Amino acid sequence: QVQVVESGGGSVQPGGSLRLSCTPSGSIVSPIAMLWYRQAPGKERELVASISKEGSTDYADSVKGRFTISRDNARKVYLQMNSLKPEDTAIYYCHARLRAGIEIRGQGTQVTVSS
Repeated sequence: QVQVVESGGGSVQPGGSLRLSCTPSGSIVSPIAMLWYRQAPGKERELVASISKEGSTDYADSVKGRFTISRDNARKVYLQMNSLKPEDTAIYYCHARLRAGIEIRGQGTQVTVSS
């Protein structure tokens, strides 16, 4: 089965931290990139961070310096989110990019930042 599964969402106060995890299924052998998107109510989906097969990372301007994407030897991908703001509230989706134009998306995990 080809899928990715996210975990680690929750509620946190402004200034707090959360770490999201993304686990690709075993059938996803070597994606060319892993990406985190988010979508807030009434807004378009936004690409938050990505990590290529070679390990290069990229971030949206809105999260630079606060979020860090990484992966471990077991192919799990993480999104460490620090200094969270209310505008970071959204559903966060992990994508595995198998090749250009082909991405597998998880079901998402809710992140809520509120006092």
